[in-house]
Amino acid sequence: MDGFTAEECADGIFQSLRAGKRSWLACFNPHSYVMALADGVFARALKDADWLVPDGGGAVLASRILGGSIRERVTGSDVFFGLNKRMNGAGSMRVFFLGSDEKSLALISARMMKDYPNIRVAGVYSPPFKDVYSSVEISAMVKAVNTAAPDVLWVGLSAPKQEKFILENRVRLNVKFVAAVGAVFDFYAGNVKRDSDSWFVNHGLEWLPRLLQEPKRLWKRMFVSAPVFMWHVVREKVRRSRLEKG
Repeated sequence: MDGFTAEECADGIFQSLRAGKRSWLACFNPHSYVMALADGVFARALKDADWLVPDGGGAVLASRILGGSIRERVTGSDVFFGLNKRMNGAGSMRVFFLGSDEKSLALISARMMKDYPNIRVAGVYSPPFKDVYSSVEISAMVKAVNTAAPDVLWVGLSAPKQEKFILENRVRLNVKFVAAVGAVFDFYAGNVKRDSDSWFVNHGLEWLPRLLQEPKRLWKRMFVSAPVFMWHVVREKVRRSRLEKG
């Protein structure tokens, strides 16, 4: 992860997209780090991503502690809105939404038409809600995307399914840019409230109102993954300090 801003990230992706280069994006946060410790394929996916954005205050804090270059969060929402804004200005671009349920996809499509009238929603696909997809189900997803021929594929299957799907099927997907953006689907559909200008977001505490909205889904992230992540950061800081002292 480099120390780019949200605007620089969106600009870079858009320029790559216009140049016809193929790339994909994943989001990094303390929970994804901890999941990757026990899931080798997921860890490989995060390392494979062309854009790995620091989607979480924990990543920014870790960078500061360890002397890295990351100085601000770049969320999946930042990328989604930033890239759509640029594509809408350019016109004649197509997107595809893979994930969520049919009701949410309908809401997303309707809102896209209103917010970004110069972007065409080339297609949507709601796969079965399950932890592991069969080869037949995966082929159906790939076929739906390729038939629609979008420029951009937004994937919202939840982590780590979405990242592993992209890693394992990237060469089969005839798309210039693919992004694993998870919760963005729920945010944009209005299923989960997110005030991008709220005090919580601006102070790195976006997790708190989200935890109150979805306690069953998010409690492990906050009370298990976050402490493990910070312990590993502190441990790494101590290790480096010892090496410097010889």
